[in-house]
Amino acid sequence: MTALCLNVEDLHVVYDVGSTALGRRRRLHAVNGVSLAIPPGETLGLVGESGSGKSTTGLAILRLIEPASGSVRLGNTDVAGASRQEIRKLRRRMQIVFQDPFSSLNPSMTIQTLLEEPLLIHTDMPASERRAMVGKTLEAVGLHPGYAVRYPHEFSGGQRQRVAIARAMIVRPEFVVLDEPVSALDVSTQSQILNLLKTIQTESGTAFLLVAHDLAVVRLMSPNVAVMYLGEIVETGPSARVYDQPAHPYSAALISAVPFPDPQRQRGDRIILRGDLPNPMAPPSGCRFRTRCPFAMDVCTAEVPLPVPIEGGGTASCHLHTHGPRLGGQSLRPLIHTRRMQMV
Repeated sequence: MTALCLNVEDLHVVYDVGSTALGRRRRLHAVNGVSLAIPPGETLGLVGESGSGKSTTGLAILRLIEPASGSVRLGNTDVAGASRQEIRKLRRRMQIVFQDPFSSLNPSMTIQTLLEEPLLIHTDMPASERRAMVGKTLEAVGLHPGYAVRYPHEFSGGQRQRVAIARAMIVRPEFVVLDEPVSALDVSTQSQILNLLKTIQTESGTAFLLVAHDLAVVRLMSPNVAVMYLGEIVETGPSARVYDQPAHPYSAALISAVPFPDPQRQRGDRIILRGDLPNPMAPPSGCRFRTRCPFAMDVCTAEVPLPVPIEGGGTASCHLHTHGPRLGGQSLRPLIHTRRMQMV
């Protein structure tokens, strides 16, 4: 069995959001029992609506926010249990690329200073080697080494994101969180950045956790995907299987919302969700998705669904596989088709 680069088990993130009028503490469970595994040199896509806990999961894995409980291992290193001093040393091995490169790059620093900073912190490389490394890294992300004397505001959005990627990769990390890395860019620039990331990964062997709401981006980048809803993982599996044969109603709804070239197929597969995300301070009992699910049953109110192995790989946490139609690990597509025919 291949050793994992990243292994996350039962991760919880809880925010203290004050107290009630009676003095009781109010807590928000932003991430609830998330488990993920990424082999070296591979990408896992983490998808879901805004507010589902995707970015919080990435930040907790890196210990940029503190998890309440759970296990995070980078190779053989215990990240969740590491001291502050140990975490500082671990920063070289795990990095992040944020969504907005303009706000994540210090506007008062030149690109040379921005890219040299990680080398100053994590290595004892002499100044001449640092300058050479900055030039080499800029070339690797498709920018001229001479751009090192410029400031972030002198670049386009796509160029700034290339700088942000260079800053993350210059210390040659084992693992990088890509937090919506192309959502702020136009479509043509998105394609360039995604191709760049794939090239960098091929050459470096770095593992990526790609946090995104754009399922087309995730399908292009990630051989495997995890679907997140209200702080929990509801489905995992190979991207091709999840996209073509989703096994959870929420996954099917997300996929059906992706624009498709064939208008007839788009209308036929579309699942309209009811309402908005529930209040995370008071999530629904049983299955958290039941208040918006078109296939909700009585059991969904009473029992939390357990992960069921799915044909084609992965799991889905849905009572449809064990109650009612008893899909038993099969795709949700036939059930969607039957429901649509009944409504015609």
